[in-house]
Amino acid sequence: MLKLSGSLTHFSNPLASAEHVYSAEQRSVLNVEHAQTAIRDITRWPGYAPTPLHDLSTTAKTAKLGKLWYKDESLRFGLKSFKALGGAYAVAKQLQLVLQARHGEMPTMDDLLAGKWQKEAADVVVSCATDGNHGRSVSWGAQMFGCQCIIYVHRDVSEGRKQAMESFGAQVIRITGNYDESVRTADTEAKKHGRVIVSDTSYEGYMEIPKDVALGYTVMLSEIVEQLDGEIPTHVFVQGGVGGLASAVCGYFWDIWGEARPRFVVVEPEEANCLQQSAQAGKPVAVLGDLETLMAGLACGEVSSLAWTILSNGADDFMTISEEAIPQAMRILAKGREAEPAIEAGESAVPGYAAAIIANHSPEYANKLGLDSTSRVLVLGTEGATDPELYRELVG
Repeated sequence: MLKLSGSLTHFSNPLASAEHVYSAEQRSVLNVEHAQTAIRDITRWPGYAPTPLHDLSTTAKTAKLGKLWYKDESLRFGLKSFKALGGAYAVAKQLQLVLQARHGEMPTMDDLLAGKWQKEAADVVVSCATDGNHGRSVSWGAQMFGCQCIIYVHRDVSEGRKQAMESFGAQVIRITGNYDESVRTADTEAKKHGRVIVSDTSYEGYMEIPKDVALGYTVMLSEIVEQLDGEIPTHVFVQGGVGGLASAVCGYFWDIWGEARPRFVVVEPEEANCLQQSAQAGKPVAVLGDLETLMAGLACGEVSSLAWTILSNGADDFMTISEEAIPQAMRILAKGREAEPAIEAGESAVPGYAAAIIANHSPEYANKLGLDSTSRVLVLGTEGATDPELYRELVG
């Protein structure tokens, strides 16, 4: 018996429909054709390797699902997070544009990797706000491509995550406010000092760079399509946050699979459910307060504008999950089950996995989500132990 307890809330999106066509406006945010450049570039970076897609057949059987696939990002580039793909790719793209503007010539990705623009790149400063993994990607990308990096973190970011960014040469500045306040601080300071903001969330006046971040994520999604080898999931459960990853997953699969696309379920913490509340309101709304949650990477109160362009009618369901389910799910994955491998999953990696299992054990939620013993469910394990001390505390 698979013991995983926790509470869920659910909102079915009245604007979503399997008959909807992926619109031109949505394709302008992310599409499969534009993703090919990012996929070509990133798969040539040093150390690139596809991450595993685990077929959790034992868990699927005990959870009464037909299939359960887990995309394991704990091995991504040694950064242990899918965000290694997005932030670093956007750093490279911005560095190319800045150097072209300053010197009249755009360096290639290979030129940057080879250090041929080392002197010129060293004069460029990239910056962002983060709750951990995105900032690690940006700082790693800055180190890889040779520019400077300044990162802003909010009061709840662990010292371990702060030190991880500093290990890549970034200057990390902690503010006293929450994540959304750190975003505003980073933006204000960048305008004052001529830095390039590389953010994974979009807002008024800042729309283009987050598109490159999302395109970086498509490397993971193209791997999934290849690893599924022709199978298409009936459901995808993915974590929320500001919506950047969720919209990339939804948009990419919608564009490539069309009407055959899976039912798309966004999962958020109870105290930071800006996407669910926005769906209920029919427009983006902010969740105020401390946004206290164990799921540090999802402690976001404001929706990314670009993400909402896709999710407003692309996400079928918005769910929240209670805090107690998270350590349980982490421990189950860490232990492994029969033929399944032991998987290192961080606290922000497991909400989709946990929600799918808990929901299918509840007749109410299984019915609302269309889950049954024939369902083929894909979940995205977006990070490993990005805070090793916290991971040891929760998993043992």
